Amino acid sequence: MDEKKDTEIKRSSQAENILAQINSKTKLGDLRKIAKDIKKDHELAMELWSTEEFLPRLLAILIMDKKLLSQDVLNELDKDMQTHTFDERNNLMDWLMANQLTKEKKNIALMESWGNSPSALQRRAFWYYQGRLRWTGQTPPDNTAALLSALEANITKEEPEVQWAMNFTAGWIGVYDEKNRARCINLGERTGLYKDDIVSKGCTPNYLPEFIVIEVNKRHNEN
Repeated sequence: MDEKKDTEIKRSSQAENILAQINSKTKLGDLRKIAKDIKKDHELAMELWSTEEFLPRLLAILIMDKKLLSQDVLNELDKDMQTHTFDERNNLMDWLMANQLTKEKKNIALMESWGNSPSALQRRAFWYYQGRLRWTGQTPPDNTAALLSALEANITKEEPEVQWAMNFTAGWIGVYDEKNRARCINLGERTGLYKDDIVSKGCTPNYLPEFIVIEVNKRHNEN
């Protein structure tokens, strides 16, 4: 008996057909088109996820059933993401947050409980979600004071992937919350985070004093 053949994963013809459409030139827009045709299919999503490959996993996230994403399931997905490169695993978690976790109240509640999670990716999702709530310019929840205290106490000690999301949140608090603007700018000056980053033309720097001033001025110019 061929042992290798015996341990090979047998995939459905639907999964094989989809995988045949994905290659190194596939873009996120292409994945969205495929997902639009499939709609929701959690079983197929898990098949695609089992490939352990980045693009099939991005597609898998789009067709998951958000109601089945319990904390235990999310812990398993998180564990699987650890096999990817730094950038890929951050992209997978951000994509999961944006396309699934923000669409269901139960999952939002889970994300809001991740501020002190032992998982760096879950802490990243907690902070990135808080930043996104403010980035849209809507009235944010009334937890800004607690967030700022946590930022000031912990940002310099955090893992790089979490640090970025914390900085993102501080930036948007500083842009939209005038009374806390100086405090956010001071945080950037004190920590020096991203101060020496080289920024591509047309992009806003992540260094808080520059980021906040540029984004505030943009909004003044639009009005």
